[in-house]
Amino acid sequence: MKALVLKAYQHLSYEDVPEPSCGPEDLLVQIKACAICGSDVHGMDGSTGRRQPPIIMGHEAAGVVAAVGSRVQGFSPGDPITFDSTIYCGQCHFCRQGRINLCENRRVLGVSCADYKQDGALAEYIAIPSRIAYHLPPGVSFEQAAMVEPLSIAAHAVGLAPLSLGDTAVVVGAGTIGLLIIQVLKAAGCGRIIAVDVDPAKFPLAEQFGAALCLDPQKGDVQGRILSLTKGRGADLVFDAVGLSSTVEQAISLVRKGGAVVLVGNLSPQVQFPLQSVVTREIKVYGSCASSGEYPVCLDLIEQRKVDVEALISATAPLAEGAEWFGRLYNKEPGLLKVVLKP
Repeated sequence: MKALVLKAYQHLSYEDVPEPSCGPEDLLVQIKACAICGSDVHGMDGSTGRRQPPIIMGHEAAGVVAAVGSRVQGFSPGDPITFDSTIYCGQCHFCRQGRINLCENRRVLGVSCADYKQDGALAEYIAIPSRIAYHLPPGVSFEQAAMVEPLSIAAHAVGLAPLSLGDTAVVVGAGTIGLLIIQVLKAAGCGRIIAVDVDPAKFPLAEQFGAALCLDPQKGDVQGRILSLTKGRGADLVFDAVGLSSTVEQAISLVRKGGAVVLVGNLSPQVQFPLQSVVTREIKVYGSCASSGEYPVCLDLIEQRKVDVEALISATAPLAEGAEWFGRLYNKEPGLLKVVLKP
């Protein structure tokens, strides 16, 4: 089969590789659409340490069941499906609590690190455990289904937050995840949503998705504006979808006393943390990792058109052209959000 292989850092090759084998509890899936994740783009230069070559990347995907393992129930060849990016064991302490994103034996599709190598979905076929697969509802396209994985991250982050009807929420970072958080907040009944980003080109989509106000910290006093809108208290909730020292500090500065900050982005593994501000104002801080069973609700949100994932897809292209599109994303081409590759 054909696959897009990270042969060396900064070098992607479209080439023939062996077709994966289908174990007794697995599904062999013919990939129909696979979106390029920002973590793949960041990982291809070796900076994250989680895409060690050679590796087939890709974990935001959908396709058709091509073969079914002997112990699998509930799936048949020809079924359109999507699947979680996390392979969880289902047996450890955290899995038994339903916290599959914290699985002690967790693997992520398309990741190669010191602990394991797990080829991903930028290929014609992938073999996955059937327990991580989900049937597609009627009317949900493969391209839309490839966006369920990032949507599930947004849904998980919002689900962690103590959100009440009418709350004011700030989303720091209006990239793909931030824009999806805005949409999920709106669907969940958030009263007022404010987007903060240093790139005003992202503001039209943020407003389209439900942001009542978009602020550029380079062009004004963001904290002052938010205080004036909240009777001097600050936002009830703040989501940091970036993960830098500057954005974490900003998020904490924008939340009210007793409010909550959800940290979703992790561009930097270490950040400066305003501990005194968190302690003396009794701020609740949540770390949000991947997703944990939110796929069904995300598929419902797409099917019911409560979340628009298609508007985030900037381009679809053949998998054979994947190296070019990775390069364009790596170089931060203006206006380019999600690219979906099709084998």
